[in-house]
Amino acid sequence: MAQVLVVDDQEMMRDSLAATLSRAGHKVAACDDGFEALERVRGRLYDVIITDLKMPKMDGLTFLEELKKTAPEVPVLMMTAYASINTAVEAMRKGAFDYIQKPFEADEITLLVERTLEHRQLVKENEAYQANARDWRRGRQLIGNSEVMKRVMEKVNRVAQSGATVLVRGESGTGKELIARAIHAQSQRCNKPMLCVNCAALSSTLLESELFGHEKGAFTGAEQMRKGRFELAEGGTLLLDEISEMDLKLQAKLLRVLQEREFERVGSSITRQVDVRVITTTNRNLEEMVGEGKFREDLFYRLNVVPIFLPPLRERLDEDLECLCEYFLRRCADRDGRGVRILSKSALEELYKYTWPGNVRELENLMERISILGTTEVITSEAIQNALELGQMRLGANIESIEEQEMSLAEIERQHIEKMLARYDGHRQKTAQSLGIGVRTLGMKIKQWKMEGSFSQ
Repeated sequence: MAQVLVVDDQEMMRDSLAATLSRAGHKVAACDDGFEALERVRGRLYDVIITDLKMPKMDGLTFLEELKKTAPEVPVLMMTAYASINTAVEAMRKGAFDYIQKPFEADEITLLVERTLEHRQLVKENEAYQANARDWRRGRQLIGNSEVMKRVMEKVNRVAQSGATVLVRGESGTGKELIARAIHAQSQRCNKPMLCVNCAALSSTLLESELFGHEKGAFTGAEQMRKGRFELAEGGTLLLDEISEMDLKLQAKLLRVLQEREFERVGSSITRQVDVRVITTTNRNLEEMVGEGKFREDLFYRLNVVPIFLPPLRERLDEDLECLCEYFLRRCADRDGRGVRILSKSALEELYKYTWPGNVRELENLMERISILGTTEVITSEAIQNALELGQMRLGANIESIEEQEMSLAEIERQHIEKMLARYDGHRQKTAQSLGIGVRTLGMKIKQWKMEGSFSQ
């Protein structure tokens, strides 16, 4: 739903547009002159403004000029019954997004508004990803002094300059999405959008529409044509997060896009060409899934052109823990405008004892918690213990109780998560919050360990 403002001195036209766009699912406000419209814009952010060209108090071109001084980012559609090439050129020159001649059909203005909204969304995403790319070019780097992380960084630098498909693997919280963004930011596609789709968060039908788009009426609820992520990411990069959760039917369609660089929207027979680099991530063993018939072998080889594996934090603590802590503490200090907190030797020793089931993401959350709640410049071991206990993330008691059983870290993690789920009566959001991980990650672990029956909230 978009916020639309209609500006026209003709009451019948205002009411007709408001009714048409409301039926299309938008929230519409209307006023009869440019002065009132400017006042409304000062107090509210609109997604699209539709204005008449000929109005008695302030004409459309003057309104457009004044609007661009205060809200230059809002797209404006100009409508007029006095169409001429000169007025069209003048409106576009002064910043109008598009131009429509009266009289027009309801479908014409509805489609024009949808196209304008899609363009605005793409511009916003473009700006966000270009800002991210500028951050990387100004020196933001992946953090780590260990040999394994140095090799990861070298591989990122090399693969970024190619157009190869990349598969980033590693446990949850190791930084797989960060790797994907680093590849895009250092590539020749950095000035084009990078979009992300979480394959585990959507049903198969919704995921297909999200990736490839759909035509109006393609399925129940498809009230308007919608472009998919492949179209919106044209020339850029598409990150498919948790690719292992995509069902086999959709995997076949993805394989075709990778091989042929073409696809059809849902409900359409028109084949469309696309130029998009695909990066995928997973925390699952895809080779095992191929063997079990849960993942297509041909798609696996197509995705695994350049594999990048991110090791868990527990395997590189000695070399990377301290520099990661310093980085996160410095970033929190810069963000909050306060002095950088320093870890004492005993605090570091406390951190080295911990097993970090949530990996780097968990460490980042802990450093942020300490930075916000800490009262002294030097962080003590007691502060670390309190911060861990506050987040209900400490595994010490579990490890002591089961160390004689020689259980794996994965089993320790499973038992701890079961304990936390029981503590919160199966409430996933509260459990994930206490563990310092995302609800999506928790859901994946529940599914992996077949705990759905016990904890289904």
